[in-house]
Amino acid sequence: MTAGSQTRDLLGVPSKPIPGSTGDVLTCLPSPYVPHGPTGLLYLPRFIAKCRYVREHGALPPSYAKNYKRGCDRFLSQHLGIEPAAVEKIVHESSSDAELDAKLKQLLPADVRVAQWNRRLVQMGMTAAGREFMQTALTAMGCADRIEDIKSVPDLIDFDEGRIE
Repeated sequence: MTAGSQTRDLLGVPSKPIPGSTGDVLTCLPSPYVPHGPTGLLYLPRFIAKCRYVREHGALPPSYAKNYKRGCDRFLSQHLGIEPAAVEKIVHESSSDAELDAKLKQLLPADVRVAQWNRRLVQMGMTAAGREFMQTALTAMGCADRIEDIKSVPDLIDFDEGRIE
C-alpha cells in the first residue's frame, strides 16, 4: 500500500501531495480552467502568466521550466497554429492587458475553435495512456489513492497547486 492510500484508509481523508514532491509550486499562476476573456480559451491565461513570470523573474522554477513552451503550452499553440515563442514575445513586449489582447488578436486565427480546444484540454489525461501518466504522477506525489478524484491533467495541475483539496 502506498503512503497516500494508507493515509486515506487510516484517517478516512484523501491524501495531499507530499510537499516538494513536484518541486516548487507557483500558486500565483491561474488555474488551467480559467478562460481568456477575449477568446474564451481555457489555459491561455495560465500560459500568459507563465510568460509574465519569466519576464519578471528571468526564469520559471525548474518544476515549471521543464514544461514551459512545451506540454499544454505547446498543445494550445499547435491548436492555434502558432509558435509558443510568439506568445512569449507578445507578452514580454506588451505594457498593458489591452496592448497584449490587441497583439494576440492579430496573432491568433480569426476562429480559435474555442469549443474544440476547451474540450480537448479538459479531457487531457483521460485516455488509457493518460490514466497511466496520471497514476504515475499521483504516486510520485504520494497520492495514488486520488486517481478517481483527479481525472485530468488540468485537475492534476490544480491539485498540485492547492486548488483541489
